[in-house]
Amino acid sequence: MPIVTIDITKEGSTPAATAATAAEKAAIIRGVSQVLLDVLNKPLASTYVVINEVDTDNWGWGGLPTLEYRQALRDAAPKDG
Repeated sequence: MPIVTIDITKEGSTPAATAATAAEKAAIIRGVSQVLLDVLNKPLASTYVVINEVDTDNWGWGGLPTLEYRQALRDAAPKDG
């Protein structure tokens, strides 16, 4: 019985959204379950998928909290024009 845990930042896919929608989460669960069926022949009924949503304040990389890291990437990006 596979158990897949997926961590995502707690923000939406559009600027107005504050979290992934139920439909987006369902699509993730469907897709991950299908991959395990296709690759490892694990039945859909025996695959568990857990999605954890983490506040951006509790997520970071590059030595910085998420929002600071993203701002640093924007600041370092070549400017058009």
